[in-house]
Amino acid sequence: VQLVESGGGTVQPGESLRLSCAASGFTFKTYAMSWFRQAPGKERELVACISSHYGNTKYKESNKGRFIISRDNSRDMVFLQMNNLITEDTAQYSCARGRTCSQDPDLWGRGTQVTVSS
Repeated sequence: VQLVESGGGTVQPGESLRLSCAASGFTFKTYAMSWFRQAPGKERELVACISSHYGNTKYKESNKGRFIISRDNSRDMVFLQMNNLITEDTAQYSCARGRTCSQDPDLWGRGTQVTVSS
């Protein structure tokens, strides 16, 4: 049972990145999936969540319009498209699973680093 993130890197402000998270070992389509991030010296925060069956989404307010979460239940993957990145988006991004978007996750990936710098 695991989650493995990929797609992080270093980009300049205004650029885009697409993060991927591959799930294995559990029935992916029955879980809500989230992206969290943690910057140095700051608490971990929810970036976005997508529900299991209907794909309802919710976002951190400041990311609305720039970030898009999606999932592919046929490939057991969840994605985070990040556009118009700003330096404040620099953080370690992790995907996580939960029964719903309102419940705390019970499984975490190791994360992928996103650095936005000019």
